Amino acid sequence: MAHRPFARALVVLAAFAVAACAPRARALPGLPAPTTRLPVAGIPEGHHRVVFRWTYEDPDMNARGEGLARIASPDSARMDFFVDPGMGAGYALLIGDDLDAPGIALVRRYLPPPPLLWATLGRLEVPPSADTTVRVDGETVRADIGRDPVWRATFLGSRLSRLERIDGGRVMERVTRAPDDAVRYEHLAARRTLTLSVTRREVVTGFDATIWSP
Repeated sequence: MAHRPFARALVVLAAFAVAACAPRARALPGLPAPTTRLPVAGIPEGHHRVVFRWTYEDPDMNARGEGLARIASPDSARMDFFVDPGMGAGYALLIGDDLDAPGIALVRRYLPPPPLLWATLGRLEVPPSADTTVRVDGETVRADIGRDPVWRATFLGSRLSRLERIDGGRVMERVTRAPDDAVRYEHLAARRTLTLSVTRREVVTGFDATIWSP
């Protein structure tokens, strides 16, 4: 019993050490634009099949392979990950703000939380908040949404190009979407990265209902 406070202190110190690895967030750039409405960043209507290559890295391991995303507008997605070379597979179900990753623990380890996972697919889905600041810099619109954590969204035109989670004044996690469909998720505090490179997109008529069952 006497060792429990010491153990808790070690956990707190470890958490502070991890957070200290994350960079401090800069002030939101651009000119104030309180009347500007954010672009509608959602999933296009219908059912979509996206094939991609993925790479995962952290201080302890790395992995790569093929992936498949099946997306049903407006708020359902299944993502399958196949590890090279035939080393196994796992999948995640993302429905609304619920993320379920049955099977191998590695999948849950390298996936971002729901708001950032939605951002990899181009959808802005963060907790609603009255604390929203919008600034504009040419065609770039940026918004800080919420408070501890702050969700910082960046739009180039109508496209969601970046979403960051800022906690305690530090950028803890972010997703960056390049114009060529390359997507990079970074957990800066834990030094984890997941990169997705889309190789094919197609619109399909629908999916078998069984794919949404864990």
